[in-house]
Amino acid sequence: MKQKLEQALRRVQKPARYTGGEVNSVKKDINAVNVRFAFCFPDIYEVGMSHLGMKILYSMLNEIEDVWCERVFSPWLDFEEQMRQKDIKLYGLESGQPIKVFDFIAFTLMYEMSYTGVLNMLDLAGVPLRTEQRSESDPIIIFGGPCACNPEPMAPFADLICLGEGEEVLCEVVDLYRRFKVERATKKAFLQAAASIEGIYVPSFYDVSYNDDLTVKAVVPTQSNAPARVKKRIIKQIDSAYFPEKFVLPFIEIVHDRVVLEIFRGCARGCRFCQAGFIYRPMREKSEEMLNKQARMLCNTTGYDEISVSSLSTSDYSALESLLNNLLEWTEAEKINLSLPSLRIDNFPRELMEKINSVRRSSLTFAPEAGTQRLRDVINKNITEEEILNTCLLAFEGGWTSVKLYFMISLPTETMEDIEGIATLAQKVVDTFYHMPNKPKGKAVNVNVSVSTFVPKAITPFQWESQDTMQAIEDKQKYLRSLIKSHKISLSSHKSHRSFLEAVFARGDRQLAQVIEEAFKLGCRLDSWDEFFDFKKWLLAFENVGIDPAFYANRRRDYEEIMPWDHLDYGVNKTFLKSESEKAHLNSVTQNCFDSCAGCGAGSLEGGCPLCRQ
Repeated sequence: MKQKLEQALRRVQKPARYTGGEVNSVKKDINAVNVRFAFCFPDIYEVGMSHLGMKILYSMLNEIEDVWCERVFSPWLDFEEQMRQKDIKLYGLESGQPIKVFDFIAFTLMYEMSYTGVLNMLDLAGVPLRTEQRSESDPIIIFGGPCACNPEPMAPFADLICLGEGEEVLCEVVDLYRRFKVERATKKAFLQAAASIEGIYVPSFYDVSYNDDLTVKAVVPTQSNAPARVKKRIIKQIDSAYFPEKFVLPFIEIVHDRVVLEIFRGCARGCRFCQAGFIYRPMREKSEEMLNKQARMLCNTTGYDEISVSSLSTSDYSALESLLNNLLEWTEAEKINLSLPSLRIDNFPRELMEKINSVRRSSLTFAPEAGTQRLRDVINKNITEEEILNTCLLAFEGGWTSVKLYFMISLPTETMEDIEGIATLAQKVVDTFYHMPNKPKGKAVNVNVSVSTFVPKAITPFQWESQDTMQAIEDKQKYLRSLIKSHKISLSSHKSHRSFLEAVFARGDRQLAQVIEEAFKLGCRLDSWDEFFDFKKWLLAFENVGIDPAFYANRRRDYEEIMPWDHLDYGVNKTFLKSESEKAHLNSVTQNCFDSCAGCGAGSLEGGCPLCRQ
């Protein structure tokens, strides 16, 4: 194996992706380990090594004395070819041993277009793809991550699925497995016991039936200890949640090569298109003291000279200015940069701008999401054009000359007037710069407009909506491009084919597992990369199994329809989502959680909602 690997690595670009041995990686004595855990990220090393969830769970599991967690990433095509030619099985970076001999193989499902990557990694590991094909000697396959809120298209490939936040539930699963391993219990007996753990979903213990029109008729548990509705797990006290003292330091540059500081989980805003804003509820903040301590500790143990503050809406942190003051006391002296992404347009006071200006000046990013006020009300963005322009003016007066604006097209109820609004608003931002009385001489402004395509997601008020057809999306993109007249505005947009497939799988059911498997067999993998994405193969996969993808992407669903994920409880009740959907079609807004409780249901979760109790 070692000789084969050495030969293979001489024939690939970036062999450091596959060698392990980085600073702060964990090596253990195999003879002293009782549980072996492979944490797999279904994308390449540079992407996976940037993922905060992997950093947290990797370190947490390795602090358990008899557990060894190793990292595994998807190989690039050059190394995959070498692996298949030389019969090199997918292995853990820490030990170099095939993960097929491990106890657990866990995947984080970050994005629907990573699904064939999961199957490719299982195949490279020599593990049968489907649960029913595996033997007692095969590892237990776990899925988790944001796409687990509707895991049904991938359910037949998983032994168990973790819903919600993983810090506590994974430790409970490992502890349970350790006891069953001593007793030499069967895999089924372990899964039956695991199904009783809150946050654990065992798909094989549920039977799915369908109506004549192909919609879901019912999802019924077949085991007595499998709950009718599986509740997600949340960390009630975020300050006490596990956080690593150090990160593994990569040998090569990764996407986010810096300290990542998570300041809170959840969001209080309620944008109706945003899945993360609903599935991570309720909002829970870390204390300034804890954040300052964690930031300093990680800078000391990694040597990084940049800290990126992570959240869904950074400027909503209740003590942001005070936190920045505490961080600046030592980061300025040690020449460490601070990065503050995810800022709100309506919560960007001059004091914060001045703080950011003293920290680091780069392009500022804001997300109006829609070009007209009517459509911003539909999506519950709760910002006005005046706030957008005033915030941009504030940034320009502070010395910025570059602004990035995020928009979406194909939102529910959208018209061509809304498309025109994107171009009009971008031009108004340009005009705001040039109409400043104290405009800096010799400097030009750049407004970067990034337009993504709306994808209806599970557990959002828009889960019932249809996505525009690919032709309609492309027509809107073309029309918007024709409206951009100024060379001060740059426009980028997403390809409609990938957005279409994302919409199919985001709200899909178990029938789609056969499409994913067929697409993999046709050669699909790493579909989020343009170098690999082949839409024709995907269409052939749908044709081969006799499924119409438009049934999932381009069909508006009735409120009474049973959704494939209705048996999974993420704390936000369906009645609230329906109410928000109806309000969207009335162009009516809902106040954010800071101002008023809208009764989403998150307060009923164990531990409750901190904002509801205020």
